[in-house]
Amino acid sequence: MLEDLRALRERLCAELHAITSLRELEEFRLRHLVRRGTVGQLRERFRQLPAEQKPIVGRELHALEATIRQLYNELRQRLEAQAEEELTVDLSLPGRRAFLGGRHPIQQVLDEIVHIFTRMGFAVAEGPDIEDDEHNFTALNFPPEHPARDMQDTFFITPDRQILLRTHTSPVQIRLMRALKPPIRAIVPGRVYRNEEINPRSLAEFHQVEGLVVDRTTSFAELKGILIAFAQQLYGARTEYRFRPSFFPFTEPSAEMDIRCFLCHGAGCRVCKGNGWLEICGCGMVHPAVLRNGGVDPETYIGFAFGMGIERIVMLRLGLDDIRLLYQNELRLLRQFR
Repeated sequence: MLEDLRALRERLCAELHAITSLRELEEFRLRHLVRRGTVGQLRERFRQLPAEQKPIVGRELHALEATIRQLYNELRQRLEAQAEEELTVDLSLPGRRAFLGGRHPIQQVLDEIVHIFTRMGFAVAEGPDIEDDEHNFTALNFPPEHPARDMQDTFFITPDRQILLRTHTSPVQIRLMRALKPPIRAIVPGRVYRNEEINPRSLAEFHQVEGLVVDRTTSFAELKGILIAFAQQLYGARTEYRFRPSFFPFTEPSAEMDIRCFLCHGAGCRVCKGNGWLEICGCGMVHPAVLRNGGVDPETYIGFAFGMGIERIVMLRLGLDDIRLLYQNELRLLRQFR
């Protein structure tokens, strides 16, 4: 075996001297230096030698391994240094342009709305996307036969229709009244879900901002003043507006706020459906039954609430006629509003 070791050392040294690349060096390592390689097989043969031969053969085997390992490491360092020196940069090539991302138009408008209301003294509250029937419907004065309870409008999670994806941000009104003692002054931005057909004007998932004020002396006049100030800050100081009577189960009296279409200036266009006005939010005085369901005494406190869809506001500001464009990740659109 001593002769085999000496012959192997000469052969391996010759192979190492002939190597000129890191790839060839790696192939050498896989052939000879891994556990099942040439040197590893010699160790297996060494274990089978008679005891009297092991001291002499062991010294020779150790010397072979040390020599090959040293040559291998020296050659590897030399080839790696040579590879680094060969790396060059062509300074005549044009630089790579960095494309920076930005906030989505929906998030931009949402942040602006939150900023306007927080400057008016509103706190920002949140609520769960998965709600129960109590908070989403019953406590908000939705009677059992109300159309919003129909399967066509709501994504129900459980067969008994008691757990569902919230259809509006209004359930947070109940949570706020049950958790806090009046006065309450808060807005609730968040996602809502409705089982509707996706078309140019509606989606199954969108954003809303809910507002709630509960105090001893608040009034419909204060509600109007807040919404007028909001519209003028968001759309411009000269924005024309109007309030129309409406109906919501959780407010009484109820109204909807419109602003003059700023695309056609009242002349009539496709966006305002030819009537010159654009609806921006619903509002009203909190129904006494809702106050009572929230644990607030309607004989002592009074409140008002309002809600608006963010996607609709974004469409109006950008002049879009298809709400689906906001969710198609169309870079030609998004790059205009970074």
